[in-house]
Amino acid sequence: MKRVYYFSTQKYALEDISLSRVKVSRLNDLNDPFELLAADLINPKHRQAFAKFKNQLNNIAGLICFSKSWSNPLLWGHYADKHTGIALGFDVSDDLLIDVRYTSFRPRVEFDEANRVLVKGHNVVDKLIRTKFVDWKYEDESRIYVQLDHTVTELEHHFFNFSSDLILREVVLGMNCKVSIAEIRKLTDTNLNQIRIKKAGMALRKFRIIEDRSYRGK
Repeated sequence: MKRVYYFSTQKYALEDISLSRVKVSRLNDLNDPFELLAADLINPKHRQAFAKFKNQLNNIAGLICFSKSWSNPLLWGHYADKHTGIALGFDVSDDLLIDVRYTSFRPRVEFDEANRVLVKGHNVVDKLIRTKFVDWKYEDESRIYVQLDHTVTELEHHFFNFSSDLILREVVLGMNCKVSIAEIRKLTDTNLNQIRIKKAGMALRKFRIIEDRSYRGK
């Protein structure tokens, strides 16, 4: 098992804790337009084939995106509603997690020109699902690739339930989050001894987010 962190707004984090689930991001809704399109696509035929390929995958699969740490202030600014949100720390089964590799170069893939399809499409997905532009490196991302038929659907959104492969271990309240530790304890009462709840604060000498050990909010 590895500890990873899922960033969310206050509202949705509380719903996730209460309902024991996390939202699955659809491939076409991710904030990086190069997701699954990171290959070298100079050939227009390849671009068409890849666009079709990504749309097909979007209908059957999605991602749950985590960071390996909660200390980077950019993560809180971008994914936790300007530090008002919450980071959920999970222990996740090693065989589910995919570590992202960051690069400045777009990998080349092989096409079957006659049939206009990717050669070894499964291997291509495995490679591209791990590939992001180097400027995303601050995310230090790990992700779970989820088949949508393994999820719960609600109002067109897909959710992945907590399980023995996805165990909630930490709840980190953003430094501007108005939810109290006591409120979180009520939601996690049945697993109180297994889940650590803490408040984020600013480090005094580095640009890092750390635990505010002086916080006594109720």
